[in-house]
Amino acid sequence: MRGHPNKKPYECSVCLKCFLKKSLLIRHMRVHTGEKPYQCSTCLKSFSDKGNLANHMIVHTDEKPHHCSLCIKTFKRKESLVYHMKGHTGQSYFKCSECLKDFKHHSRLLTHMKFHTGEKRYHCIVCQRVFNQKHNLKQHMRVHERDSIFRCTECLKDFNYKHHLVLHMRVHTGEKPYQCSICLKEFTQKTHLNVHMRVHTKEKPYHCSICKEDFSVKSSLISHMRVHTGEKPYKCSECQQCFSRHLYLLYHMRIHTGKKPYNCSVCGKDFRIKSTLVKHMNVHTKEKPYQCSICLKKFSFKSSLSSHLKIHRLETTSLFT
Repeated sequence: MRGHPNKKPYECSVCLKCFLKKSLLIRHMRVHTGEKPYQCSTCLKSFSDKGNLANHMIVHTDEKPHHCSLCIKTFKRKESLVYHMKGHTGQSYFKCSECLKDFKHHSRLLTHMKFHTGEKRYHCIVCQRVFNQKHNLKQHMRVHERDSIFRCTECLKDFNYKHHLVLHMRVHTGEKPYQCSICLKEFTQKTHLNVHMRVHTKEKPYHCSICKEDFSVKSSLISHMRVHTGEKPYKCSECQQCFSRHLYLLYHMRIHTGKKPYNCSVCGKDFRIKSTLVKHMNVHTKEKPYQCSICLKKFSFKSSLSSHLKIHRLETTSLFT
């Protein structure tokens, strides 16, 4: 090995990349296997590399080992110090070390970092609620000032903030000013368009720390976490049955009310849930969207495909008995 310092004898069997040491190959293989053997004992987040875990642990301590030589400011992460130094050298942007977002002003970066640290410095003197930005506190104070309520002239619904009223008015006007450039679908709010775009980009920025499943919407992650916690915060006032999602409670309540808002335009049959109506329409259209991957036979309903697949499993079992 010493006679051939440039030789890298350890080759990855997946991507053929070569390494000088076996330990480096073992670490690299985790890119392909997804293995993350190093776990934080505080928040249970996992890492593929021991060094990354060590860097992460600083989040849970008050230690700030990286010092700015110009203003004596200290930082938990070396990357934060590097980007801080750009303020002294005159570089025109500051990057968040957590999500890599760029900011033109250091003050904007500091405000943004509160979303990652969870820091909330501004307290409401009335209800003790805390906020991470001063203008959010100012907006919140209108909740306690009854003369600043904004009322919809159509349905008389009240709003604490004027921009909430503006958004609400689109329910009555039908205005949808934000359009998807790919599928041309329209939305009342820009945030709804931004979330929709993830359908096309396949982006799923919200990650479950327990089972590693990814989600495109934060609310979906919150609902998913109840699978692990067993939490069911939505209770039926009629029969006390509990549900993990508000939507499930709404569906369930129709059992008590008898409401079936979805009507088949062909045979007039009513349904409580829209997805049930969609499946029912296959009866009339003769559409068979569910195909067996073994014999290619098609079915109108997923349940029919599931029953059919049992036949193949029985056939496979009989071959080995």
